[in-house]
Amino acid sequence: MSWHPQYRSSKFRHVFGKPASKENCYDSVPITRSVHDNHFCAVNPHFIAVVTECAGGGAFIVIPLHQTGKLDPHYPKVCGHRGNILDIKWNPFNDFEIASCSEDATIKIWDIPKQLLARNLTAYRKELVGHARRVGLVEWHPTAANILFSSGYDYKVMIWNLDTKESVIVSPMRTITCHQDVILSMSFNTNGSLLATTCKDRKIRVLDPRLGTVLQEASYKGHRASKVLFLGNLRKLLSTGTSRWNNRQMALWDQDDLSVPLTEEDLDGSSGVLFPFYDSDTNMLYVVGKGDGNIRYYEVSTDKPHLSYLTEFRSYNPQKGIGVMPKRGLDVSSCEIFRFYKLITTKSLIEPISMIVPRRSESYQEDIYPPTAGAQPSLTAQEWLSGMNREPILVSLRPGSQLLSPRTLPPERLLSSAGAPASPLPLDPTAKLAAEGSWRPCSLLEEKVPRWAVEHRLEEKKSWITNGFDVFECPPPKTENELLQMFYRQQEEIRRLRELLTQREVEAKQLELEIKNLQMDSGKF
Repeated sequence: MSWHPQYRSSKFRHVFGKPASKENCYDSVPITRSVHDNHFCAVNPHFIAVVTECAGGGAFIVIPLHQTGKLDPHYPKVCGHRGNILDIKWNPFNDFEIASCSEDATIKIWDIPKQLLARNLTAYRKELVGHARRVGLVEWHPTAANILFSSGYDYKVMIWNLDTKESVIVSPMRTITCHQDVILSMSFNTNGSLLATTCKDRKIRVLDPRLGTVLQEASYKGHRASKVLFLGNLRKLLSTGTSRWNNRQMALWDQDDLSVPLTEEDLDGSSGVLFPFYDSDTNMLYVVGKGDGNIRYYEVSTDKPHLSYLTEFRSYNPQKGIGVMPKRGLDVSSCEIFRFYKLITTKSLIEPISMIVPRRSESYQEDIYPPTAGAQPSLTAQEWLSGMNREPILVSLRPGSQLLSPRTLPPERLLSSAGAPASPLPLDPTAKLAAEGSWRPCSLLEEKVPRWAVEHRLEEKKSWITNGFDVFECPPPKTENELLQMFYRQQEEIRRLRELLTQREVEAKQLELEIKNLQMDSGKF
């Protein structure tokens, strides 16, 4: 019988939630009164979009992120649906494009202008017409551009290719018809090759989205799932729902075996739906309950116990919905690792809540900000539909940094869709150098330089980078905060060099003593 210590070492044990001050909240926002179990909020580094009330149809408002404070009662809306809007999602590769679905059985794609809206926006860019009943969910593909998934109350999941010139798309590229009831949630794995769904029949299904076939199906009776989530590259699923005794419950599943959950954890006896959010960079899981005021968070690991409870953020204001900022929109100078936007209907308020790792230094913390998925697609729509898979293109959150892995992985082709594995695409020498040494060809003259000169240049460039900081490529500080960060970096570099110098002096003294001992021994003989 193995023994697990009660306390475990973790750099995220002391993470705390910090609500924004009153002047940094969004006040007087007419949040929707719909009882649908969705987030009703979508956030990106430029805008926050919230589903609102509108007479004669559905609407949502788009607020610039910096425009905090009290909202004008006549603030322009994005309206064009004939029924209530049930879900909205920003395009992960275009911060000015958003998709909305409605009870009128349509999905609309909107282009949001960079400047403030002067009047209601009613002109949509594309309209997707294919569902027979109202559409409850929309999801963008995580790695392929212009691929949108939708699920409706007609028990169908439809895959749309938006890479066309048509303004009205009538027929989807694929239709998945394996569900027997209303679909409650959808989630992709990291490269978008698998789709997990929960249904009103309380079953969890893992699908091949291109073929529409069911790869795994959970028929476990002790857990009735309502929401499901892929846990990054851990090859695990997390579902939230209710137990046999109607307690709110979480369950962790093996992606390849859904017969029995790996672990189950009862939370409480409330009735609100639990929304799970997973941060693959920190392996932290956040659980937000609809109608609750608190946010629980856990650390996920591959070893038992798989879920380690950290703590919870508590508040007296219940949330109607929740929005999440992508990692590229966080404030790394304050060690912020996650940010929620809490919809408080009772106060018509949107309250940002930052999850912060307490650190004394204000310099960039490399250990809590690993490379994360950026805003550039790794596949085109046609490449993904033909069977290719690629991991997301990673970026560093360090200010002024560039792409880290521009298509470093060759595309993989699914055996089920292609019949035979495709050979990886050959990389030209310049692309190989760019992937291995972060080198980019700048001109045609550089291509004629001999290989030894290129390698010598790469070695020189490596010597320029000290303590993870490139002294030549980093732009000069423009604000006081950036100047402080530069100062703290230099202080850390000086301290490191002093320690290295002291270590070298000790080694030199030891060598001198050894030489003297050898001389004395040779004199005796």
